[in-house]
Amino acid sequence: MGDDCLFCKIASGALNTEFLHETGNLVVFRDIHPKAPVHLLLVPKKHIRSVNDLAEEDRGVVADLIHTARDMAEKLGTAQSGYNLVFNVERGGGQEIFHLHLHLMGGYKGRP
Repeated sequence: MGDDCLFCKIASGALNTEFLHETGNLVVFRDIHPKAPVHLLLVPKKHIRSVNDLAEEDRGVVADLIHTARDMAEKLGTAQSGYNLVFNVERGGGQEIFHLHLHLMGGYKGRP
């Protein structure tokens, strides 16, 4: 972990962030600049810079993120209406914080 990694600080509890869910491996909290009515960030506690930096032993981290996203969508009532799961990868792919994280976005009304 870099001393300046915002998500490492959040995941470790060093910053006052309200977690909607926490396990030994990850934390879930609301995005401070939401792009959807429901916009959560799922962040592993282990520092992994981006999808490009995943190692073989990190397969479980990705599976945990996706399964937890599914569970959170169900808990927040967006599972049946639909939601997006997004990994932004590197600056050109929209990644702004270089610590692996998964966006869960949903809660849209009136979409066909």
